[in-house]
Amino acid sequence: MSIVVTGATGHLGRHVIEGLLEKVPADQVTAVVRSEEKAAGFAARGVRIAVADYNAPETFDGVFSAGDKVLLISGNEFDKGRVAQHQVVLGAAKAAGVALFAYTSASGSLTAALADDHRGTEAAVLESGVPYTLLRNGWYNENYTENLAPVLEHGAVVQAAGEGRISAAARADYAAAAVAVLTGEGHENKTYELGGDTAFDFTEYAAAVSEASGKEIAYNAVPAETYKGILTGAGLPEPFAAILAGVDESIAKGELLVTSGDLSRLTGRPTTPITESIAAALKG
Repeated sequence: MSIVVTGATGHLGRHVIEGLLEKVPADQVTAVVRSEEKAAGFAARGVRIAVADYNAPETFDGVFSAGDKVLLISGNEFDKGRVAQHQVVLGAAKAAGVALFAYTSASGSLTAALADDHRGTEAAVLESGVPYTLLRNGWYNENYTENLAPVLEHGAVVQAAGEGRISAAARADYAAAAVAVLTGEGHENKTYELGGDTAFDFTEYAAAVSEASGKEIAYNAVPAETYKGILTGAGLPEPFAAILAGVDESIAKGELLVTSGDLSRLTGRPTTPITESIAAALKG
């Protein structure tokens, strides 16, 4: 039996692999990657490496075995049909007879276009009949703290989220929840709504950045169309800018406010507050 993680060299995947290595022997962990070079560090520690691509179904032949536990980390190629990509992995896992198929989805309350691929994948997972765990990940602290340079430069947090509150947590928190599911028992056919213990709005976020950096930072709330224009002006492709603007509209409606407590319950620890992630990013 192996614990198999797709997208293992991505931001979230690396955290998951590190967490698994603290709990199980390295030879029980399989990292599915597109680039063997990027996984060299894991290979050196005894992790099995499988090279496969969501866009090439044949590359998943032999990756899974009966009894494996699988974590499908959702792809980030928004323009390549993510549901079909995910179904490639799901089909191979079902054919192999895996014991558990976990998927990193999005908050169940999220209606933004970003959630469409997740809902489509969830439907495919349920239809497959494979024992599943849906990890509906809320927003990551790092979605904001990794983009502090323009905030500090311009003295402003610019979003189209109104006064909406977000239950964000650190990537490491979501990874720890996945590790708990993959190494624990009793998670079959469960759906977990995951989010941070303490929500914040962007006025509070701007104040926290201001306090941590010693610079005066304001929150400028703008309409979604204006925000989309700012993002495309900064070089983001228009479709992706539209997705992010749509998420902000959902935040304004309270759709990324998660009160289940599932994340800290699964990990057995409080989630990482946004202030801690800000401080870590500023130390950088």
